[in-house]
Amino acid sequence: MAVHYQRGRDGKLWPKYECGRLKSDYGGELCQQLAGACLDRYATGLLLAAVAPAALEVSLAAAEQAQHRREAVDRIWHQRLERADCAVNRARRQYQLAEPENRLVVRELERSWEQALTERQQLGEEYDRFAATRPRVLTAEECEQIRTLAHDLPAVWRAPTTTDTDRKQLMRHLIEKITVTVIGDSERVAVQVTWAGGHRTDGVVIRPVARLDQLSYFPSLAARARELSEAGHPATSIAAVLNAEGLRPPKRVEEFSATGVRELLRQIGCSSGRHRRRLPEPQLGPHEWWLNDLARHTRIPRVTLYGWIKRGCVTARQLDEPRRPWIVQADPEELERLHRLHQQSRGRRSQQAWLDDQQKAILHHNEGAQNDDGET
Repeated sequence: MAVHYQRGRDGKLWPKYECGRLKSDYGGELCQQLAGACLDRYATGLLLAAVAPAALEVSLAAAEQAQHRREAVDRIWHQRLERADCAVNRARRQYQLAEPENRLVVRELERSWEQALTERQQLGEEYDRFAATRPRVLTAEECEQIRTLAHDLPAVWRAPTTTDTDRKQLMRHLIEKITVTVIGDSERVAVQVTWAGGHRTDGVVIRPVARLDQLSYFPSLAARARELSEAGHPATSIAAVLNAEGLRPPKRVEEFSATGVRELLRQIGCSSGRHRRRLPEPQLGPHEWWLNDLARHTRIPRVTLYGWIKRGCVTARQLDEPRRPWIVQADPEELERLHRLHQQSRGRRSQQAWLDDQQKAILHHNEGAQNDDGET
């Protein structure tokens, strides 16, 4: 997944991880994406837990046991090398003690000596490759430095003087790769962290999503909100109950508010407790949609449709009554156009706008040239 950065309202850059190879190279749909902050927090928590003093002592003890096993294997290698050296020396002595007149015997002893030398060379090369793949052994001073750093690492990690580059370098020393799989279109993301050495840690991260119906627990959330509303609870009380039961809204909001509850109740077609009396809604004309209904039908985020309305890309009108939603004019052809527009990337729309301007400039130039020819 590639990382992109978006500047928030506070001016800070926020990462976003996106898998868009299918879309960029083959014109397909975006594979998956998620806000980077939730994944970064999860990986940081695992990293700091891994280098905590208690976990670090266990890791150093395991490294010491592994070192003992490596030393035992190393002794076996040295014994094999000694036996190969003995075989070479024996073949050399036999060759030197042979009488030159016995040419057949000398040639056989020479071949045996060459074979022993070849086997010794091959065994030495195998040992060199084996030694090159072994992890470097930590000295006692390095182990003590690691223990000292473990006590101060959380503070150093969060210090203003620590840059993102420093954090990335430290993370690369301990983590080999992170595999991310968004579960459907929901807020749940399966994460597998592969540590240096091969150990893996599996977990689930909650990402912000754009719509309520993307939440994996939306059916139970809607049923609970409807139950509380029909019992006469106001939006404020419903929000408190939902938050106490561990239900969370989408996007980057941690808790439900009264406004969020009213939006939820509107989506499921239910009014909030003490505000059941509603003004009569006007009848919709042919191919007219309420903005929320159109968003649910097309699966295009409401904020995206609202932005298109403000830019004049969508034909819509707003009633004069207070707190009335927008009414969008969209026949089947318009619905198909909205789907195509949503599939296009932001850069593609900007490029198309530039091409339209160029086309207008060319037409204007040609018309001017024709007028000049006519006058001539």
